[in-house]
Amino acid sequence: MSSIQTPHSERVGALYRDHRGWLLAWLRRNVACPSRAEDLSQDTFMRLLGRDTLPEPREPRAFLVAIAKGLLFDYFRRTALEQAYLAELMLIPESEHPSPEAQHLILEDLKAIDRLLGTLSSKARAAFLYSRLDGLGHAQIAQRLGVSVPRVRQYLAQGIRQCYVALYGEPT
Repeated sequence: MSSIQTPHSERVGALYRDHRGWLLAWLRRNVACPSRAEDLSQDTFMRLLGRDTLPEPREPRAFLVAIAKGLLFDYFRRTALEQAYLAELMLIPESEHPSPEAQHLILEDLKAIDRLLGTLSSKARAAFLYSRLDGLGHAQIAQRLGVSVPRVRQYLAQGIRQCYVALYGEPT
């Protein structure tokens, strides 16, 4: 790893020095687990280091909070997904539970699917899930979402496209 300081890394270093304590306190107010707050704080600065460019933020704390909120949202969404999976797992007899290794792989797959569908609008994501998981028809989905049937078709096409891109990459 290079120890050469670039303007980018110096800017991140300055943000870290000047605002890390404040960001960590903000995260601790929003997350019950102090170590999770630490992780999210570090992830915020790692996200900055991973950027190609970093303009000088006019409001550094608001800038850091915007990044941290995105990470926080992802954390809460992943936690909710894990809890939903574990709740469903409790509904089947223990003798039919997948192995711990299989459970881990299932959770990782669910997280990948969540990331994939997370790029869709909330209505497109809901339409796709209503169709694929609940088996609802276009008219039923349209009624639930308060949109037209052609709009549902567009939403489903968006979801299918995301799946295609995940499997095969961008179409050429």
